[in-house]
Amino acid sequence: MTSAQERLYQAALWSMLVSAAAIIVSIAVSQIFLGLALIALIGSEAPLRFPPIKAPLFLLLGWTLLSLLASGHIREGLPQVRKFFVYVGVLLVAYTVFGLARQARWLAGAWFLLAAASALRSLVQFTQKLDEARVRGEDFYQFYVGERITGFLSHWMTFGEVSVLVLLVLLSYLFFSPAPSRRSVVLCCLSGAVLLASLLVSFTRSIWLALAVAGGYLVWQWRKKLLWLAPLLVAVAFAAGPGAFQRRIESMFRPSSDSSINARRIMWRTGWRMIRTHPLLGVGPQQVGPQFRSFLPADVGPLPPAYYEHLHNLYIHFAAERGVPAALAVLWLLARIVWDHRRALGRSPAAADRFLLHAAIAVTLAIAVGGLFEVNLGDSEVLTVFLTAISLGYAAIGRGRPPQPA
Repeated sequence: MTSAQERLYQAALWSMLVSAAAIIVSIAVSQIFLGLALIALIGSEAPLRFPPIKAPLFLLLGWTLLSLLASGHIREGLPQVRKFFVYVGVLLVAYTVFGLARQARWLAGAWFLLAAASALRSLVQFTQKLDEARVRGEDFYQFYVGERITGFLSHWMTFGEVSVLVLLVLLSYLFFSPAPSRRSVVLCCLSGAVLLASLLVSFTRSIWLALAVAGGYLVWQWRKKLLWLAPLLVAVAFAAGPGAFQRRIESMFRPSSDSSINARRIMWRTGWRMIRTHPLLGVGPQQVGPQFRSFLPADVGPLPPAYYEHLHNLYIHFAAERGVPAALAVLWLLARIVWDHRRALGRSPAAADRFLLHAAIAVTLAIAVGGLFEVNLGDSEVLTVFLTAISLGYAAIGRGRPPQPA
């Protein structure tokens, strides 16, 4: 590389670092710096690299294009095509420039600090909502579940999903990073405690389930015996929690009493009708909402209050919107990521890379479980953190190997 190319490559590295960190705070800032990183990387003429998940990823993106072209609603579906910039841009740039373990630790540290700051803001929001419900004389549970904490982000679901992914990376760092300093352990423990408190008061059940499964994987890999304490901790948290918290947990076991669960049932039944009618290419990107009532089952009465623009299930939604092959591509992608990183762990990787490999598996499990109840990969913020985390994992797998061209 010439000196000018080296400067461009460094600009790409730092721009990608800012982009991945800034997604905790602002999607606009993140995508601006992602664009700058991509331009700088191309200008540097450095060899471009892409993680070895091209087959499932490009099947998903290609099938999305076919569905869009066949739908007759090309203009309305363009937002899903613009999301290709996130898929390809993040994977290409992050996998190419984050070649050293210390760069991954820089980004992880930025995530921990910014996510903790967002969680602190969310706890302040929670106390404000408590006061607001008391002033209005309303039942806090009913008042809160429709307008929950968001941190620095725009929606409570996006905030919760991003927070749980960062918390899983943090736990992986604490469990598997070789001999972290006492200062970093203290800071990570403080950040983790704030994040966990924020997630508990978020009242987002799908996030709790995702954290339980993915966090359980990390604990199992770290200290198997500690996993037996999980039921006890849940019981203590339930008994010590306030009434609204207990009601939220009870709603998971009494679905008939919860309007949001009833709404999801209607969405999933409607989605299956879309799939049966359009199994190959779906109804088209961004067309689930506009066509939702056309596919409602005949026995459904007035719709419970809910958001009906998507189906609150990643797999049903993608199959209904883009066709069954698109949903299978998502499953293939998630399975391939877990398989690749488990194989890498079996090859005794460098100690500095183990936390990245476990983190990639944990965040993928969280996405897979959360996807049963939300279209989590539809949020660019969640997608950016997820793709960056698996890029760091694949960079750890490829460390020391000859670079492969994109």
